Amino acid sequence: MPSVFGNTGGLKVRQIKDLEALYNQRIPQDCILPEDLAEKICALSRAMNRQLGLAIDRGGKVVRVIAGDAKEILIPDLSDFRTAPGRLRGIRIVHTHLNGEALTEDDLTDLALLRLDLICALCASQRGSLDKVYVAHVLPGNDRERPCHVIHPGHGELLENDCLNFILELEDEIGRTASMRDTPKDAERAILVGVSKLSKAESDAHMAELKELAESCGVHVIGHVTQTRQKPDPKTLMGQGKLKDLYLMALQDAATLIIFDQELSPAQVRNISDRMELKVMDRTQLILDIFARRARSREGKLQVELAQLKYLQPRLSDKNTAMSRLTGGIGGRGPGETKLEINRRRVREQILRLEKAVEEVHSNRKQQKALRNRQGLPVFSIVGYTNAGKSTLLNTLTQSKIEAKDQMFATLDPTSRRLRFPEDVEVIITDTVGFIRNLPKELMAAFRATLEELENADILLHVIDISNPSWEKQVASVESVLEELDLTEIPQIRVFNKMDLAEKAEMEKALRQYPGIAVSALDRASLRPLLDEMQTMLYSHTGAKPFSQTTDGLH
Repeated sequence: MPSVFGNTGGLKVRQIKDLEALYNQRIPQDCILPEDLAEKICALSRAMNRQLGLAIDRGGKVVRVIAGDAKEILIPDLSDFRTAPGRLRGIRIVHTHLNGEALTEDDLTDLALLRLDLICALCASQRGSLDKVYVAHVLPGNDRERPCHVIHPGHGELLENDCLNFILELEDEIGRTASMRDTPKDAERAILVGVSKLSKAESDAHMAELKELAESCGVHVIGHVTQTRQKPDPKTLMGQGKLKDLYLMALQDAATLIIFDQELSPAQVRNISDRMELKVMDRTQLILDIFARRARSREGKLQVELAQLKYLQPRLSDKNTAMSRLTGGIGGRGPGETKLEINRRRVREQILRLEKAVEEVHSNRKQQKALRNRQGLPVFSIVGYTNAGKSTLLNTLTQSKIEAKDQMFATLDPTSRRLRFPEDVEVIITDTVGFIRNLPKELMAAFRATLEELENADILLHVIDISNPSWEKQVASVESVLEELDLTEIPQIRVFNKMDLAEKAEMEKALRQYPGIAVSALDRASLRPLLDEMQTMLYSHTGAKPFSQTTDGLH
């Protein structure tokens, strides 16, 4: 016989047997609960002076019998009854109230957050008979203020409604409401979440960047939730009220993925994911997934796998259903689920093996640098925020055909090309992986060998997307990374790219604030002032012979 869930302390053996006998009840599909069974539960509840509840599936089977105290019941774990996006759980909760009260705020919260088919309160009179009946269900659509509908209170007749057909029609309407939104086939439907003490403008900028990251990963963003908090909640990052709003949005919009802008601790991932039963990931994992998708060379793949393992290592001890949801689709590339299932010792061995392989790459790069130094070719390294136009600039300067897309981290593997100035003096121009604010420490460590390529540069070309409203913060982020890599002593030319997309006033402000050159990387003619500046700076900082001022001979 299945056990009784909840608070059974103080109950007599006979009372527990009476509760266990409720598992034998079969509920007709065309009613919420037979009136005679409702009367019986009310009598038991009054005799025990505690709320009692039943969890019933759509087949009419009692799957949970719950005992509470005089004021409430606690709904037990229902994770074995899985939900799908835009669908309800297939479970309804019927429980008693001893003081004649209507459905409480906690009842309605459980209804929405657990995606219950419906919730019903049976008010037991002082004599133990059935008095009033309250029923509520979720509403389809996007009304966050009224996510639930409470049916006007009635008596026993309210229990005899055509329950199953009503639930199926309600679920179909929820599904239709969600499917009306334009979502690419097989794409994840994500809600973005930001919790910080930033101003609204800064928070909106962070959400815009997170959306761009998500879309670069093939995710369809359906909405976002932000909260201003001076101190994040250690358990769930955001407050309980805002978390409830997030749950409701996920249900009503049929979300399959929640992406947080802040890095989540293993406990926070577990707490949020277990309650929502959706895949939950943070910004770090999203960036790691983009890198896993874009890495092409053996070197890049090694570095991404190492970064992912280091990110997942502290989360292995907390592996549960939350972790299993992290391993499929978005956020699950690279090491894969089999790596997560091996024990900590094997993971450490794998990390050591990868670190050794990356160190070999580092050694090979040193040899390449030595060869390049013997040839005496000056090196320009292009740096900048991701999607600032670095690869496009390299293509235009050297007439190359390196893949360049209008998306974040389109280029991961460093690329070098030769550029010949008019007087047969050659230089090497190197494109590197783009930077981003709060670059994950796992990536910084794993891409050390790649980033150290910058140490060999004679001059840095710092490409800035002047059309981006947050360009000043992006400049600060890039310079912060350069400072961390001890590269601030290398001469730098600031290249304000996409001048054709920027406001004239903003362009003038930038040039007043920072010495630099305005260009459009797609327009070769606009690069002439930059090429002149490159020649002048190269001569003054490396002692190379002077160049003529024309740039027509470049090829």
